[in-house]
Amino acid sequence: MKWNAPNVLTLLRILLIPVFVIIYFTNIPDWNVVAAIIFIVAAITDWLDGYLARKYDLVSNFGKLWDPIADKLLVLAALLVIMDWGKIGLVVVLIIVARELIIGGLRSTAASKGVVIAADKSGKLKTVVQFVAIILLLLNNWPFTFVPVDLGLILIWVSVALSIYSCIEYFVKNAEIVTDKKIDKKDESD
Repeated sequence: MKWNAPNVLTLLRILLIPVFVIIYFTNIPDWNVVAAIIFIVAAITDWLDGYLARKYDLVSNFGKLWDPIADKLLVLAALLVIMDWGKIGLVVVLIIVARELIIGGLRSTAASKGVVIAADKSGKLKTVVQFVAIILLLLNNWPFTFVPVDLGLILIWVSVALSIYSCIEYFVKNAEIVTDKKIDKKDESD
């Protein structure tokens, strides 16, 4: 691993995941606020490491592999904690995790054929909506407690819909990979 800022941020995000989970199980007062702060810091590192890697040409194999894994582990840990807390059901977690596994498989298949499938706009939107939903769920809808509906719960279901949509979109855009048609080795990134 190259010790540069993006890789250190990715490693920090990975290290924050067990801290996030431990906070839940310690039952400290306002654990959810502490967990939300940890999640927000981790989410910021996700944005910042990508920004720094692109801006300063610090893209590395470590970052290519571990950045998306760190993101998926962070979201999975948060969803499992929120599910155990009773805020969301198993269906939400299963759909979101299934989408990530399916897209991961598609990307692995593409990589074996020399094709890179970068995140597209619907996938990025899904991630942003998931992050906001998780934060709102952890904070019991704060700062929108005056709203008569649970915005976090609504947004998590929006993220489920976006997960399904973006999964279908990835397969439609990359049908030649799924159907084993001849592929010109090229970069499919945005």
